[in-house]
Amino acid sequence: MHMSDGIVNAPISVLFALIAVLGLAFCVARARRDLDDRTAPMAGLVAAFVFAVQMLNFPILPGVSGHLLGGALCAILVGPYVGALCVSIVLLLQALLFADGGLSALGTNITNMALIGSFVGYGVAVAMRRIAMRSRGGLVLAAFVAAWVNTVVASLGFVLEYALGGQGLALGTVFGLMTGFHALIGIGEGIITALTVGAVAAARPDLVYLTRAAGPSLQIRTQGARS
Repeated sequence: MHMSDGIVNAPISVLFALIAVLGLAFCVARARRDLDDRTAPMAGLVAAFVFAVQMLNFPILPGVSGHLLGGALCAILVGPYVGALCVSIVLLLQALLFADGGLSALGTNITNMALIGSFVGYGVAVAMRRIAMRSRGGLVLAAFVAAWVNTVVASLGFVLEYALGGQGLALGTVFGLMTGFHALIGIGEGIITALTVGAVAAARPDLVYLTRAAGPSLQIRTQGARS
């Protein structure tokens, strides 16, 4: 849901740029506790993966495109604070190198995809943590649901911003297009997130931030299924 320059007016762009800066500053402060010899390399890998999948864009409105977000994926694997920073770095590089999303809209894009996406996705995953800790199948299900919900809720962030500072289209039209398209995109995001998290859990369950405490249990169940 990359926004281009001029989709919302300058005051709203500045407001959400401030929100993005404050949110990222908070994430930087909290991420220091999560970064270790396991999380740091994984953060680089998930950022690179999200960068790749976000290059697939689907036009929704003039100047607005939909695509996979990666917030839930990052949050489940490396935590919401590091995850939000990973997505933000991806968005910054895309804006600077590929003009994918305007620089004046960077604050809104970071708010929607990095902050809302990561924290909503992680919140859903935490709510389903008991299911996720039972087996790898439960973890895969939690990852799918978290990714779908994070995609739809992040699109509502755009709708809010457009309601505050957008013009040209009826709000009902924007709401219908954004939520409708992203409900479909969320299915694809859910499948990719579930497959990726499931693959990591199968190989190295200790690298999954959400269920790190249950890593040995997941590994034992996986080995038992193989045998």
